[in-house]
Amino acid sequence: MVATVVILATTISVFALGFADDINEPSPTVAQSSGELVPQDGSNDGIVRINHLAGDTVQMSSIEVVVDASDACGKQGRLVNLPVPSGGNDIDQSNIEGDDIFDQRAYGFDAVPGPNAIHRAEYAAGEQIAFRITGGPCSISQGDEITVRVIHTPTNSIIIEETLTAI
Repeated sequence: MVATVVILATTISVFALGFADDINEPSPTVAQSSGELVPQDGSNDGIVRINHLAGDTVQMSSIEVVVDASDACGKQGRLVNLPVPSGGNDIDQSNIEGDDIFDQRAYGFDAVPGPNAIHRAEYAAGEQIAFRITGGPCSISQGDEITVRVIHTPTNSIIIEETLTAI
């Protein structure tokens, strides 16, 4: 009987004192993804596409895209404050942290099949995040590798990680 009272008192104190508030929700699951890194015709820019093939829909405002191009050009950059405003469709300087390896020009009108989630509120199965890496600070050649991680910021979890080789 004493043990029952102790367990009951402990359970009530956890809820009364708010200790349960420290428990985090699990991160969304992207069950399947793919990606590609394609050098852009006539330049040393690279086009990056990260495809969400199956899994949970994720709010773009709760993700960041980390690009590690250390092997290709010794630089790393991060796309933050997503989604990018859809007015001009350009990546703004406020969307970039780390090395500025991103081509900020509009991307979503040329050579991008399907919707570009970088401009949308949600990233769902069947959509892609697409952007360019500019050849000035980060030249992309055939065989170069980059790693792209999509981070769920509320849980600090990697929900997609793709190592891409330029074809």
